[in-house]
Amino acid sequence: MSILIYLLIFTFKVIENTLSTLRIIVVSNGKKILGAILQGVISIIWVISTSLVVINIQKDLIKIISFTLGALIGSYIGSIIEEKLALGTNMITAVIEKEKTTKITRALKKQKYETIILKGKRKDELKNILIIITKRKTRKNVIKLIKNIDKTATIIIENTITHEANKPYQ
Repeated sequence: MSILIYLLIFTFKVIENTLSTLRIIVVSNGKKILGAILQGVISIIWVISTSLVVINIQKDLIKIISFTLGALIGSYIGSIIEEKLALGTNMITAVIEKEKTTKITRALKKQKYETIILKGKRKDELKNILIIITKRKTRKNVIKLIKNIDKTATIIIENTITHEANKPYQ
């Protein structure tokens, strides 16, 4: 019976922490309703797992270990799942050689990426700065495309929430 309790505590905690990790990412990407639903599920699981742990906790330290290991593994699994889902939008800023601007922007346009071009200067060199908004799932493609043309490009990636012009902000 004790092994079953340890497994339940561990499993519930893995599920709870996996969902908690995903909830943080979902909410930071503007999906408030989904975040609230996940929090409701997380709360139910937390109450169940915590109630299993606190019963006779002084006499059974393995419950604490099961709880802790479940939290650790759940956070890790949540991070892996989030990485695979790649939710959200990135703003990619690329500082490129001025002479390679046309080639890069044509390649980006061919792949349907909109690009903003700014003039820049690094030390005594004229540079151009490209700003590209893309889904996180496609950011590696954008980086690869730029780096294939300009190996010296400096690329900065930021998470962003986009707001389209004709849609109300929520």
